[in-house]
Amino acid sequence: MAEKMSPSPGGGITPLQQMLASGTGAILTSLFVTPLDVVKIRLQAQRTPFSKALAVQSVPWGAQPATWKCFLYCNGLMDHLYVCQNGNGCSAWYKAPGHFTGTLDAFVKITRYEGIRSLWSGLPPTLVMAVPATVIYFTTYDQLRDYLHARMGSWSHYIPLLAGALARLGAVTVISPLELIRTKMQSQQLSYRELRLCIQSAVAQGGWLSLWRGWGPTVLRDVPFSALYWFNYELVRTWLCRQPWLDGANFMVSFTSGAISGTVAAVLTLPFDVVKTQRQIELGDSEAHPVTASKPSSTWLLMQRIRAESGTRGLFAGFLPRVIKVAPACAIMISTYEFGKSFFQKLNQEQQLRGL
Repeated sequence: MAEKMSPSPGGGITPLQQMLASGTGAILTSLFVTPLDVVKIRLQAQRTPFSKALAVQSVPWGAQPATWKCFLYCNGLMDHLYVCQNGNGCSAWYKAPGHFTGTLDAFVKITRYEGIRSLWSGLPPTLVMAVPATVIYFTTYDQLRDYLHARMGSWSHYIPLLAGALARLGAVTVISPLELIRTKMQSQQLSYRELRLCIQSAVAQGGWLSLWRGWGPTVLRDVPFSALYWFNYELVRTWLCRQPWLDGANFMVSFTSGAISGTVAAVLTLPFDVVKTQRQIELGDSEAHPVTASKPSSTWLLMQRIRAESGTRGLFAGFLPRVIKVAPACAIMISTYEFGKSFFQKLNQEQQLRGL
């Protein structure tokens, strides 16, 4: 069992097959977790009128609401910033909520009165960003891990920590401009030609680095999360593989290891998640109101402000919702990814045997 589950250099599959496995995992994870966030947003909109205030998670320490609405959609894999001015721009995935008494009631009523497809109304924008980001991230991690295993024999215990941090840094750096472009298109309803002119103007004024606005807070949250996640995942998986009562349970080992490591990483990086939420809201503010938008605060100043207004507890706002989303998302993603790699590994072995 340990031999089956332990990471081996190369893994017996090609980078393209790793990309297919991770892309499939991202799609399945989004399919499973998207309904949870759709219901959460509908419940929040019921408590806070859509046209009058920010969503609850956007102002965790009691900031004053704006006259427009900007909030985050997150399925455990990716965060998406939505800027809705006067209720426009979100009709494709947001509808006026009915009266829900709780999560289960919301699931039942949305399914009964709006159709089961409404539970996946936020899926398209998730897939557009989550699939390429996840493919880059997981494939880079595996490639880096195998590369480092061949060169860091005595330090192999820390390889997941280093590979996880570097892989996430690379993925965030590649995806950040795409996320900014998507936010501009969504907030200002730009055509592709107008978007090109807008980007050219932004680059002319602020240089190419202006395309990476918001990169810093994202790195501060995602890189430590990734390093902790992969380090704990490999530890937990190795320990579970040594248990005789789990012999042959490959899928469940990956699923359990992913859930545990995702939970630990989510809790430890929660203060950075709170700060990143506020920075994303500032980004949305600057896109919706470019003239009146204030200069973004530094990450350290934001943390001090949150702590001054709400105490240390303010830095851990949204603890339960984050864990509820991240734990199953990590579990589904990694178990699907490992299953896909195992499938391609067996396929390659069969082709080699047939070629002999």
